[in-house]
Amino acid sequence: MRNTNHPARGDITPLQCRLARTALGWNIEALSSDAKVSSQTVKRFERGEELRLATVDKIRVSLERAGIEFIPENGGGEGVRFKYPKHG
Repeated sequence: MRNTNHPARGDITPLQCRLARTALGWNIEALSSDAKVSSQTVKRFERGEELRLATVDKIRVSLERAGIEFIPENGGGEGVRFKYPKHG
């Protein structure tokens, strides 16, 4: 599966992965540990290399469990946001 600017349903793009990690304050090692994939796998994905769908799903599910929601390209650009607003 190729990771492009138009991800398949349930997929995320490399940009969304980097944005989500930044929003959570996670480095590559934190994501790789939580998703149970190698740090090299996360780096490859974020560079835009092709990965198996099951591997991308592990990364996506990890970020979603941490509270991230992925916003598809809708004319305004792909992105991420927190699922639940922070209450101050």
